[in-house]
Amino acid sequence: MTAGSWPDLDYAADKAVIETCHAYLQVIGKLPTRARVWSNHGWHVALRVVPRGFRFYPVAAGERDAEILFDCIASEVALETTDGFRGAMPIAGQTVAQFLDDFEALLGKAGIATDVAGAPNEVDPAIPFAEDKRERSWDAGAVRRFHAAFRSADRVFEHFRSGFVGKSSPSHLFWGSLDLAVTRFSGREAPLHPGGFPNLPDRVTREAYSHEVASAGFWLGGGGVDEAAFYAYGYPSPDGLSDAPLSASGAFWHGDLGEFVLPYAAVVSADDPDAALLMFLEESYAAIADRAGWYRPALEIPGGKYGAPYDLAALRNRD
Repeated sequence: MTAGSWPDLDYAADKAVIETCHAYLQVIGKLPTRARVWSNHGWHVALRVVPRGFRFYPVAAGERDAEILFDCIASEVALETTDGFRGAMPIAGQTVAQFLDDFEALLGKAGIATDVAGAPNEVDPAIPFAEDKRERSWDAGAVRRFHAAFRSADRVFEHFRSGFVGKSSPSHLFWGSLDLAVTRFSGREAPLHPGGFPNLPDRVTREAYSHEVASAGFWLGGGGVDEAAFYAYGYPSPDGLSDAPLSASGAFWHGDLGEFVLPYAAVVSADDPDAALLMFLEESYAAIADRAGWYRPALEIPGGKYGAPYDLAALRNRD
């Protein structure tokens, strides 16, 4: 499998492994909620896609900093600190309760006393980690495929992000919903979000959607779409968005979710998957921004190129 590949994914066949991976990331995800200052829109709890897996932002550990890597290549959780500690625990399909014990033991070896007990967010039912002794499934090959898909999506998301000079999130993975997302902001405040996500405090949702957004993302399946897919939506959702025509092959409006959906399989089967996904991202964003009345000339710049910033003088002199 080469860098930038788009592996085939099968949600039905891999569902149990996806749920296991999700459950483990929920456990580790409690650490930054307790040991990192809250960042706007909850960005501090998200993970970045890196060559070996998913990396959390560094967290405070007394006078030291600590960093966690969910290693999809080696099937392990690695922990490093600024005083030279490096340890790891295997991921082998253990129950969530056992995974919690193993992770707390790893933290203990590093001298980190932060409590990570709790229950998952954005899932129902939310069984407390210590009580979740259900059998779990792990397939190292499947997890490497998941990672490769996220890695390819991340590459295109960052390319898409480069064409926006307004406020934008990085391309980052949220463990609550297990989706990779990149979000653009108009700069205007949004109506108070109604909340209602399962096992997630409304105050978290409302802070995340404090301002108008055009958001796009990728997830492995579930939540009403039983296949890996890309999505795009606006909050607040502008009038007429469902009628916006998209030329990206396979894209459609999902009425129940209230967002555009592009099956991952449609991207994989395209002659140029990167270009097919980028088209979906650009068209869905334009549909949202135009219908919501964003002032696009002040927010957009030419897409990034390797090795050089965009030409500001040329940009300001354009017609």
